[in-house]
Amino acid sequence: MRCCVCLFQRSLQCSPSKMAAGESNSRSSCLNLSNSGPLGNAPPSNVAHSSPASNGGAAGATGGMNRNAGNSNPLSGPENGGGADSSVRIAPSTQNPPRQSVGQSAAAAHGASASGAITGAASNMTATSSSSSSSSTSTATDASAAAVSSLPSSPASVLVYREPVYNWQATKSTVKERFAFLFNNEVLSDVHFLVGKGMGVQRIPAHRFALAVGSAVFDAMFNGGMATTSTEIELPDVEPAAFLALLKFLYSDEVQIGPETVMTTLYSAKKYAVPALEAHCVEFLKKNLRADNAFMLLTQARLFDEPQLASLCLENIDKNTADALAAEGFTDIDLDTLVAVLERDTLGVREVRLFGAAVRWAEAEAQRQQLQPTPENKRRVLGKALSLIRFPLMTIEEFAAGPAQSGILADREVVSLFLHFTVNPKPHVEFIDRPRCCLRGKECSITRFSQVESRWGYSGTSDRIRFSVNRRIFVVGFGLYGSIHGPTDYQVNIQIIHTDSNTVLGQNDTGFSCDGTASTFRVMFKDPVEILPSVNYIACATLKGPDSHYGTKGMRKVTHEAPATGIKTCFTFCYAAGNNNGTSVEDGQIPEVIFYT
Repeated sequence: MRCCVCLFQRSLQCSPSKMAAGESNSRSSCLNLSNSGPLGNAPPSNVAHSSPASNGGAAGATGGMNRNAGNSNPLSGPENGGGADSSVRIAPSTQNPPRQSVGQSAAAAHGASASGAITGAASNMTATSSSSSSSSTSTATDASAAAVSSLPSSPASVLVYREPVYNWQATKSTVKERFAFLFNNEVLSDVHFLVGKGMGVQRIPAHRFALAVGSAVFDAMFNGGMATTSTEIELPDVEPAAFLALLKFLYSDEVQIGPETVMTTLYSAKKYAVPALEAHCVEFLKKNLRADNAFMLLTQARLFDEPQLASLCLENIDKNTADALAAEGFTDIDLDTLVAVLERDTLGVREVRLFGAAVRWAEAEAQRQQLQPTPENKRRVLGKALSLIRFPLMTIEEFAAGPAQSGILADREVVSLFLHFTVNPKPHVEFIDRPRCCLRGKECSITRFSQVESRWGYSGTSDRIRFSVNRRIFVVGFGLYGSIHGPTDYQVNIQIIHTDSNTVLGQNDTGFSCDGTASTFRVMFKDPVEILPSVNYIACATLKGPDSHYGTKGMRKVTHEAPATGIKTCFTFCYAAGNNNGTSVEDGQIPEVIFYT
């Protein structure tokens, strides 16, 4: 997943939670010298036995000390019962008969030193034990060796047994505790996973039954029509820490995820069809979603097909667009994610900053593709994303200082955009001129006339209509009538004015082309204009061009009802006195108001 996970780790302001893999919290061993006598010391049937020299010799005297040999539990500790299982006792002579005879034990005691046997046993511990565990084990071993050496040489006093090996179940009062004890434990294990690749491979014990109960994928792997019979399964595409987090959940319902493992754990949960763990990972990501990791998480959400998380990421980007674009992880997203973001109407940033961010991304992508960061290569890697930059929304100064000099746009594109900024009627451009309104939802519009008539003239005076609404909206443009004489171009200045203060809240000098029909033609503001409830505003349009169609049978109140939510937006129209070209509630221009809620 490239460097996205690393970026996410650095972005979260929380202390990393270490995975339990390879860590041990074993309690110090206890040597109980209560009584002497013949003792039982039979290891479980699935535990690898010591070498003949150890079984036949010194093990008779020290076999009880070798509690880790062949039965190592790297994660033994108080949380999974490991502490109780590491105790060693001297049992009374009334215990079960020993596996080894008294004579063998006596010979072993005389044939080998106790300290040498203990050292040999300690060498059998698995490599996954931590330094703290090794330290405590070493201390316990030295104490045990001293204690054993002080025992009488009588055969009845040197046999030791490990009670938890036979009866560890009795120390676990619930099924959950018993299964949790088996997590990452060789006891009863019947399969091993070689997880990771290269030097980072870990060999992890597991139990087919436990895995099959928790995962349909494991069930098919072990019990399906093409079930594997192998006792060692390689998983090179899974991180060991993530796999241990998956097993921990399957064995105990415990969730162990953190910034450094959440992505790989989510991958493992999806791969092995464990939706409950997947949900925990997604919830963790939601809680830690911020502007500086929103783009990286969006990429992962799309990769892992998590639409809910993707939606939350997009909403965060809408609200904090500038911060999200400035984050380190932005340049690491893929092209499809960049396109998905640039398509949105709801980004809260000026278009010139979007262009700058797209150029930064193109430079990084060219480097990833081992291309020189020339303007031609930047345009090449941007592909369809370049057409989603809404250059017409920039000011002429912004365009001239940035995109026009970047070399990314073709000469004809630069010329057509300069003409769009400077002349009327404006020529057609290949780029979207619809404003990004910084809002969620769909574009809405209302029509205030029920009939269209011919011949409305213009002499440089503005057509105006006063209006108010019952709820907060953002007006993004007007629909205007066009020529009655066939296809024609118009120059137009549109404005929204606050009535009480006479303040111009939004305007645009632009133009539009009409086809001679009675349809309306969209004329848009560069930025959305906020309209507050129960406040009076004036919609104003000053057209230059031939006579046009106009509307009649106007309505004083027009209500728009959202299809999905049923929310109603009610417009109230009044005549705007003053320098008015004749538009009123009953007839005239400005037939449509285009808005977002």
